[in-house]
Amino acid sequence: MKLPPEGARWLISLRWVACAAVFAITFVTSALLGVVVNPLPLYLVGCAMVAYNLMFKLGETEPGAESNIERNIFRQVVFDLTALTLLLYFSDLPRNPFLFFYVFHMIIASMYLRGRAPYFLAAMAIGMVGLAMLLEYLRLIPAFPLQYPSGRDSLPPLDPLYLLGAFAAFASALLIAVYFTTSIRRYVDRAHAEIRQKEKMLGIGQLVAGIAHQIANPLDGVQNCLMHIGEKVKDDPHLTEYVQLMTEALDRIERTAKRVQAFARPRGVTLQSTDVNQAVEATLEVLGTSHGKHIEIRAALEKVAPVQGDPYTLQEVLFNLCTNALNAMPHGGALTLRTYALGRKDEDQMGSVAIDVSDTGVGIPRVNLEKIFEPFFTTRASSGGTGLGLGLCRMLISEMGGRIEVRSVLGQGTTFTVIMNRAEKKGDKASE
Repeated sequence: MKLPPEGARWLISLRWVACAAVFAITFVTSALLGVVVNPLPLYLVGCAMVAYNLMFKLGETEPGAESNIERNIFRQVVFDLTALTLLLYFSDLPRNPFLFFYVFHMIIASMYLRGRAPYFLAAMAIGMVGLAMLLEYLRLIPAFPLQYPSGRDSLPPLDPLYLLGAFAAFASALLIAVYFTTSIRRYVDRAHAEIRQKEKMLGIGQLVAGIAHQIANPLDGVQNCLMHIGEKVKDDPHLTEYVQLMTEALDRIERTAKRVQAFARPRGVTLQSTDVNQAVEATLEVLGTSHGKHIEIRAALEKVAPVQGDPYTLQEVLFNLCTNALNAMPHGGALTLRTYALGRKDEDQMGSVAIDVSDTGVGIPRVNLEKIFEPFFTTRASSGGTGLGLGLCRMLISEMGGRIEVRSVLGQGTTFTVIMNRAEKKGDKASE
């Protein structure tokens, strides 16, 4: 799920509120309550926030701003973390109750940024706070303690154990926030993709039902009429040939309609303990040797646990992926099928088993990677591709509780990874 570009603008709007809050809180705590002794640095940081927020606001109109949403959000969060660190440093950072405001930035970064960027920002925040605490404890930088009315002259010196505990709590809170937010986002991304796919399937099913109803009777009538015409003109070879061509064209229309119907309403699957290595070997047997002399097919099968799935459906999916891989290598190459256990590398499906179908073909453009599972999307329309195979594969794997991932590099090849849940052992439920 791609988040809308309004996210960057939303941060800019929210930052105006934050700037106003900085000036208001600084004024109240310094002029009215006397807690902040030296408010000038805080006002300066507030002015800097206004300046860079204005810069981001003006940058919205620059060419390419819409296409660099993640980069803009990353920059904004970096500036915000720096500003927040300075605000806290000038207001007794080790004892400041607003220290955990960093968590909000971690949640925002984890929602809008992908890859390692959220963890980089968490490490940046932890490093800045830890460095400030250390330097202040070693008295290498001046301290800016808050002066509370109840203990204006009785603030204890910084205790190393307290600093260590506060830093450990701070660091763990940021990392846990990033971990859970990124995990939830990945789950939501996959759920959103599956829901979108099933909504399309429902729409296609309704469309196909209507089309099939409209063309079934006329098609049967045309075929019957053509059959009678063929009997009358069987003595004329030219007319017989024309009738044969029309008959074949009608047969293709009928097969296409049935194929679309099968796609819109795929058969159910029967979940059972399935050996993925046997499924791969059966798929290779079906592929045979008719794939061309310049194509090499390899298998790297590790010893893996049985998965929860339907063996025939899994073979159907693998065969479809292999067929696509072979079509992607018109000038030859290597097709590799590999099975392996993910173990703890897969956070959402512990103990799951993966099947890689890799080719060394032409690759898939990055702009098409998010579209290849959409119904009727195909780059092989001229060669008979209907764009139904990958969408059906994803639906079938989803019905078995698994998922399909893809990665590709133009000119180097493509790898489809089928990830399946490990089959439950007989004693698993009993032991719970």
